[in-house]
Amino acid sequence: MFFMKRLSVFLLLVLLCGWIALSAQQKIYLVSVGVADYPGTNMDLTLPAKDAETINWLYQKNSKAQCVLLTNAQATRKNVLNKMEETFGKAQSNDIVVFFFSGHGYKGGFVSYDGYLTYEDIQKVMSKCKANNKMVFADACFAGKIRSSKRDNTPSLSQIMLFLSSRGNETSLENRSMKNGYFTSCLQRGLRGGADKNHDRTITARELFEFVSEAVKTMTRDKQHPVMWGKFNHSMPVMVW
Repeated sequence: MFFMKRLSVFLLLVLLCGWIALSAQQKIYLVSVGVADYPGTNMDLTLPAKDAETINWLYQKNSKAQCVLLTNAQATRKNVLNKMEETFGKAQSNDIVVFFFSGHGYKGGFVSYDGYLTYEDIQKVMSKCKANNKMVFADACFAGKIRSSKRDNTPSLSQIMLFLSSRGNETSLENRSMKNGYFTSCLQRGLRGGADKNHDRTITARELFEFVSEAVKTMTRDKQHPVMWGKFNHSMPVMVW
């Protein structure tokens, strides 16, 4: 009996050491995009470029993260997709890849500086990536409409989490007195540690959604409702500090 207890303790320590070593190797790859200044003046917004800068700043605080920031005229469709493919192509199976977008949205995707950045575009790039932990954060009007796509069941959606700022019939609200939009403001607070309920320095998809969703609904007086969608494990790590 004594031998079995010692063996159990030994095996537990081996597993724990293995988990710690694996976590230490885990890297994060971010492409953060924000478009506030579109060509002309009719489509201009106030905060999206600042949103992308804030998310980039946050991830740069994590020693495990490699970040790419594209704002305004830098965020052409071609440039965004090239940077995603280049950056996410470095990831291994245990790593985390994150695509953040703030700007105009429409049913089926987002609006880059020079045209549409479709969900199919994003999906195609991410399907090539080896990482098991893939996520898209979007602070864009009507972003939730992406959920109505008939391509919901395609295999390449596996392990991709979409965390969208608003339902399909809602706009993503801004307050000019704030540095960021409501969703981005709550998202960065959650990722910085606010969502880490059990204080294990790993923020899961479920923890992040519960924190951000409640915070956004409170700040907007129930006018904006973030949605999370995709085929992924709710315990998937979205940030490891």
